[in-house]
Amino acid sequence: MSDPIPPTDRPRRFYKSATVAPQGGGFAVNLDGKTAKTPAGARLVVPTQALGALLVGEWAAQGDRIDLIRMPATRLAFTAIDRTPRVRDAIAAEVAKVAAADHLCYFADYPDVLIARQERLWGPWLNWAERELGLVLIRAKGISHQTQPPETLIRAKALAAAEDDFGLSGLAYGAALYGSAVLAFATRRLVLSGEAALDLARLDEAFQEEQWGVDDEAFSRTELLRRDARMLGAWFAALTLGRP
Repeated sequence: MSDPIPPTDRPRRFYKSATVAPQGGGFAVNLDGKTAKTPAGARLVVPTQALGALLVGEWAAQGDRIDLIRMPATRLAFTAIDRTPRVRDAIAAEVAKVAAADHLCYFADYPDVLIARQERLWGPWLNWAERELGLVLIRAKGISHQTQPPETLIRAKALAAAEDDFGLSGLAYGAALYGSAVLAFATRRLVLSGEAALDLARLDEAFQEEQWGVDDEAFSRTELLRRDARMLGAWFAALTLGRP
C-alpha cells in the first residue's frame, strides 16, 4: 500500500521532547514545555493522564518529520476537541445510524460452516447488547436490509450522547471502524479489546481469506486497521483510568 503523504511533504519535527503535565483540570501534551495545539488552535488537553501519555507516545515516536497518519490517537483527540463539541447530536446520530445496519446482524445464508461461526461468535454479543445496553437488534440472513426497531436506534443515540466529547468521539470512530455500534460499545466498556472487536468485524473477510488466501494489499490494509483498533482499545482504557 503506497504512502498517501510523501515524506518530504510532512512538516519537520520542531521539538525535542514530548511530556504530559496537569493543566486546567486536565492533562496537556507539552512539546519542549509548551502546550501543543490542535489544527483549530485549541490547547491539546485531555481528561486523564493516561490519555495524555498515549498521545505523548505518538509525538515522541516521530522521526525527523511528523507523520500524522501514524498518530491516530492524536488525530482522534483533535476531533474530540475541535469538532465534537460543536456537533455532538450529529455524531451521536452517526452511531445510531451504524446500529441501524449493524454488521453483526447480517448472518450469511451459506455456507453452513460460516453460519455456525457467526452464530458462535456474533450471537453472544448481540445477546450482550440486549442485556447490558438495552439494544434489541433483529438478525437478518444475506445482504437485504433489515429495519431495526425505532426504540433501539433512539436508545443507541442516547447511549452515545451520554458520553463526554472524548468518549463520544471514540464511539463514532469505533462504529465506523467496525461497521458495528455493538462492537464499539463493547470496546468502550472494556469488555472487548480493540483487536478482538476487529476480528469479529472481519469474521466474513477472514473466512474468505482462509479459502482463497491473502494478497499483499489486503494484508497491508488489515494491518492498518489493526493499528487503529489497538489505538481505540488503548484510548478507551486510558480514558477510563483515573476516573471514578
